[in-house]
Amino acid sequence: MPRVAVIEGDGIGPEVTRAALKVLGKVCTIYNIGDLELVKVPAGDSAYKTYGKAIPDESWKIIQTSDVVLKGPVGETAGEVVVKIRRGLDLYANIRPSRCLPGIECLRPEIDLVVVRENTEDVYVRAEYLHNDIAIALRVISRRASERIARVAFRIARKRKRRVTIVHKANVMTITDGLFRDTVRQVRDREFPDIELDEAYIDAAAMDIVRRPSRFDVIVTTNLFGDILTDLAAYVSGSIGIAASANIGDEKAMFEPVHGAAFDIAGKGIANPIAMILCTSWMLKWLGEKLNRGSYLKAGESIENAVYRLLSERRKLTPDLGGSATTEEVTEEICNLLT
Repeated sequence: MPRVAVIEGDGIGPEVTRAALKVLGKVCTIYNIGDLELVKVPAGDSAYKTYGKAIPDESWKIIQTSDVVLKGPVGETAGEVVVKIRRGLDLYANIRPSRCLPGIECLRPEIDLVVVRENTEDVYVRAEYLHNDIAIALRVISRRASERIARVAFRIARKRKRRVTIVHKANVMTITDGLFRDTVRQVRDREFPDIELDEAYIDAAAMDIVRRPSRFDVIVTTNLFGDILTDLAAYVSGSIGIAASANIGDEKAMFEPVHGAAFDIAGKGIANPIAMILCTSWMLKWLGEKLNRGSYLKAGESIENAVYRLLSERRKLTPDLGGSATTEEVTEEICNLLT
């Protein structure tokens, strides 16, 4: 029985998570999926206030024994929650596709790319020190982590246009980014000679995502650079409110929306649940492939198709997408569109 640890999160997190679970429950009924175990675990700002830890010990035990984590947005304790899960479960590949979805007004309609971000190293190891008013952060880049994230990027590229761009800043950070760049090159030369490979400095890549995103197919990059580029790409593709992301390891995974906790609209009933709902779609498809279960794959595709139809018809959209519907109304409409 696949176990899913559910983290509702903070701000709009509980609202969009409830919406996603409602859609998940409906599609599981349609496709006769009765063996999916959902376990809610406290984590985030509210957990910190109650237990003194962003991830309480009991929550961490459940997370460790789960197959997958479905996580809503977390507030000020996001670093403690997300980094602990990513590093603790070794979810080394952060995968975020960006493309213009049906019915969405995009800054660049031609955008269709995937950012593959190394997820366990870089400055996000959170080794920061303060001494005599001097703050220092340790940046960690290893050959092993660079090799395995390169392989993920090249495998994804083989299913797309067979083009990978390394994004780095090796002209300044010659040792850390130099190691990352050179390792990705070596993996391509040894294992993926059929993939076209080029490079871009992080500043040039950010500009090109805005002015000519068609330059990119698959981007492979380090943790901090990937974090920045994926938010930018989500904006260019129309809205961060519809962007889902996956954190994938060899055995486990976590799915979460790209957007944050949006405390300013929490409790108003207007939060966009689509990114979180698309996370459930991706989660089901990942479980279907991992466990070889066709019903999971079909259920995941059903959610995705329902969302795309909703966006295309533009009948029920939240205010951030130009509509006037509530979170609950959008969720109900997606449930109605499931087939």
